[in-house]
Amino acid sequence: MDRRTISVIAVGLAMAVAGLYAPSSAFAQGAKSAGAKKRASAVKAAAVNGKRIAQADQEPGNWMSQGRTYSEQRFSPLKQINEKNIGELGLAWSYDLDTHRGQEATPLVVDGTMYFSTAWSKVVALDAASGKLRWEYDPKVPGEWAINACCDVVNRGVAVWEGKVFVGTLDGRLVALDAATGKLLWETLTIDRNWRYTITGAPRVVKGKVLIGNGGAEMGVRGYVSAYDAATGKMAWRFYTVPGDPSKPFESPAMEKAAKTWTGEWWKYGAGGTAWDAIVYDPDLDLVYIGTGNGSPWDRRVRSPQGGDNLYLSSIVALNPDTGEYVWHYQETPGESWDFTACQPIIIADLKLDGRTRRVLLHAPKNGFFYVLDAKSGELISATAYTKTTWATGVDLKTGRPIETPVGRYPGTSPEPTQPGPLGGHNWQSMSYSPLTGLVYIPVHESGFLYKSDPEFTPKKLAFNTATDGVAAGMPQDPKIKKAILEGIKGRLVAWDPVQQKKVWDVERPGPWNGGILSTAGNLVFEGTASGNFEAYRANSGEKLWSAPAQTGIIAAPISYTVKGEQYVAVLAGLGGAFPPNTGEVSHKRGLMLPLITGEVSHKSGLMHNVSRMLVFKLNGKATLPPRKVVEPVLNPPPSTASAEEIHKGEKLFQRYCSACHGDVAVGGGVLPDLRYSGTLTDDTFYSVVLDGILKQAGMIAFGKELSKEDATLIREYVIYRANQSVEESKQKN
Repeated sequence: MDRRTISVIAVGLAMAVAGLYAPSSAFAQGAKSAGAKKRASAVKAAAVNGKRIAQADQEPGNWMSQGRTYSEQRFSPLKQINEKNIGELGLAWSYDLDTHRGQEATPLVVDGTMYFSTAWSKVVALDAASGKLRWEYDPKVPGEWAINACCDVVNRGVAVWEGKVFVGTLDGRLVALDAATGKLLWETLTIDRNWRYTITGAPRVVKGKVLIGNGGAEMGVRGYVSAYDAATGKMAWRFYTVPGDPSKPFESPAMEKAAKTWTGEWWKYGAGGTAWDAIVYDPDLDLVYIGTGNGSPWDRRVRSPQGGDNLYLSSIVALNPDTGEYVWHYQETPGESWDFTACQPIIIADLKLDGRTRRVLLHAPKNGFFYVLDAKSGELISATAYTKTTWATGVDLKTGRPIETPVGRYPGTSPEPTQPGPLGGHNWQSMSYSPLTGLVYIPVHESGFLYKSDPEFTPKKLAFNTATDGVAAGMPQDPKIKKAILEGIKGRLVAWDPVQQKKVWDVERPGPWNGGILSTAGNLVFEGTASGNFEAYRANSGEKLWSAPAQTGIIAAPISYTVKGEQYVAVLAGLGGAFPPNTGEVSHKRGLMLPLITGEVSHKSGLMHNVSRMLVFKLNGKATLPPRKVVEPVLNPPPSTASAEEIHKGEKLFQRYCSACHGDVAVGGGVLPDLRYSGTLTDDTFYSVVLDGILKQAGMIAFGKELSKEDATLIREYVIYRANQSVEESKQKN
């Protein structure tokens, strides 16, 4: 029995009692790099610099930055694997991870070594041809910091530069590692830990500076992006994305300008605007572009009661990479109120528009519109809906503003969900642009949300602070209404023409939250699905050509690389992120959930199906994944004896404090425990977990300062009620 199996079994047993995954101890503290120094050759590991990234097309066998090139098109010029021989693609090797949490990272490959991050901000270096471990590093993120993560303890990747590997940690550090050995070189704290910041995005290195943002808008923080010297970790500059307290000096003229678009006492709510993912550099224009996030809280009537555009929420902002000074911005969603972030990946491309070639930014943010912007000036060139949008009918090209509808700003009377919802029409999962087909390939989500202001809202330190009514937005239990809503929740792989601003082809998925995209010169488009497959399509037509089972959902983006002339395609597998933990019932009904895996976890803990691992394919690959015996969980809750009033109170508490991790309306999403199955529903261990924090090291901190024992009892009674409802629903089906 290997150490990963031992670790997984130990964690599973602990969670059966407690109900939450911990950052596994299977990774040794710090870096393990036996033999790594021997392997270090005369060629320095990860000897990457700006010139090398700028000339990445001369080294198509490497994948040296997040989107392969500075343009972040995620297009591979490799074509050894192509539309004619894709049927011969097979598994070359796999590498199991020590966690069942969500995996969102894009791996990097430099000169035969693969570098990637995993859940809990760990880093792994493997031989890219064989999968053999070279080193691994654990930054020892405190488990209790998970309470600050809106959307799982994920990490989207590392950066490499001049022999170093950089990763941002969930608890706000920027870490530099020796690329040859995994040894810690330096680390710096990028946040004030008195606030609930997290880092889940991948750093970018620009002109010797490591750029990193952060998340936490739902937790009441103020967003910013920082740049640190790659050699020393010393901060070079910081750009705030929203203004702070106006009674204090503004950090820059940009903040003074932005403050004029806010009202009330926004700074007391943090204001949001966190730049938690998209950071892109254009070396030709010498500009850095960042995508900024949603308001804190969501409802503008709370944070900015007299209205206002609330700059620079939901915007693309261009900065000077040397100083961090503001250059220009374009706000996609003025007065943002829907969690419509603009943090989704930004692509730089040269397009022929109106008879001339223009340098443009391509962007498909959460709000449902596909934008083409002039990369030098930020001028809006075009904007068209790429998915269903009911909050706005279009974008006025003269003003650049969305044309909002009456149902947009929380009227409280519409029976239909607003489209898109907080999941967005497109989220962080990468899109890809192929210069050969001229198409952008987008992983699209179709799901709405019943936005309604919460009349009883007051900020709470440990709650999900959106100022929206979680009960009103929860999945209704009326079978007919539920069925209609679920049938409208889908996913799509969309091929989009950015010049004509129209869909060319699409593939419908049973549910949303499918993986990022890779396009290649072999006329192929690769995408993993949340329902557990890795697939390839003909890039110009959308014809499905190949599929392989992954035994778990895939949400990360694939890459392609070569070692000794042989082409590989790699993708990190492991379902997680925002959607499954938050929307468990949708996950169950729309094909995202897989059954339990015997021997991996205990079904009593509610921990479901993830088998997180790196999967690498090549032509005529002969490796296989181990067979998995699966079982279905069995619900056996105690009787529900609470009154209707008690259940309603418990639902309100659950939706605010618990649903982000344990699922909407108490249906777990398969990553964290489904509390309907918890053995603590019948004894006082429940209070020890919820109020006293006996599992704080596992991420389940103490809520005793915000919840009373009566509150905890109401939450438990609601979970028991929902478990019994689920039992009855199952009986009716059978």
